[in-house]
Amino acid sequence: MIWLRSCLFNIAFYGWTTFICGLVMPFVFLFAKPVGVFFVGRFWARISMAMARLICGIGHQVVGLEHLPEGPCIVAVKHQSAWDTLVFSQLLYNPSYVLKKELTRIPFFGWSLLRVGMVAVDRSGGAKALKDMLAAAKRRIAEGRQILIYPEGTRTAPGQRRPYHPGVAALYRELGVPVVPVALNSGLFWGRRAFTKTPGTITVEFLPPIAPGMARKAFMARLEEDIEGASERLCQVG
Repeated sequence: MIWLRSCLFNIAFYGWTTFICGLVMPFVFLFAKPVGVFFVGRFWARISMAMARLICGIGHQVVGLEHLPEGPCIVAVKHQSAWDTLVFSQLLYNPSYVLKKELTRIPFFGWSLLRVGMVAVDRSGGAKALKDMLAAAKRRIAEGRQILIYPEGTRTAPGQRRPYHPGVAALYRELGVPVVPVALNSGLFWGRRAFTKTPGTITVEFLPPIAPGMARKAFMARLEEDIEGASERLCQVG
């Protein structure tokens, strides 16, 4: 039954995504303002999550939203699943994602990411890429937006860890805003590169913010300890 439901979901999800990216997004990109482009992206994510809930039985709950400060901040998120890229467009107001530059080269979809002010990073660009990322992030912060970053840079299976990239420390140092760590257990239900989807309730937990001003080494240790410790706890609970 899980396999059949997963098959139905994948057909629905990729069909829906093809419709949005192939038919709707070109029209919106050419004729709508950035706010309209962002609305379409948020709507795509909302319907995709509804499909996961109705077809596969994957729901979610959110804990600790009171830790999210008003105004601009950095939201540093554990990354276990493609689902993680959907939910934060619903939980945050107009967030600016830090994402790999390759995505922005996809016709209309990628161009739309730039249109709505996402922060693209050339992961092979060295010091110049870091400088460009910081400049773009500063513009987004000046607009009052939240910066969302996955410190590991890629999806990681539950129970596994990857080194945290230095980009999150550079953002913390240069932007001078709080960093809100976020833990989750989405990989238990929507696995990394997994065809099957398992019914259950994903938990997203916003943790107490880290105030500006910590030394780099201490900040990175605190951030990793907060995110990984809470994510491991959530994965054990299931």
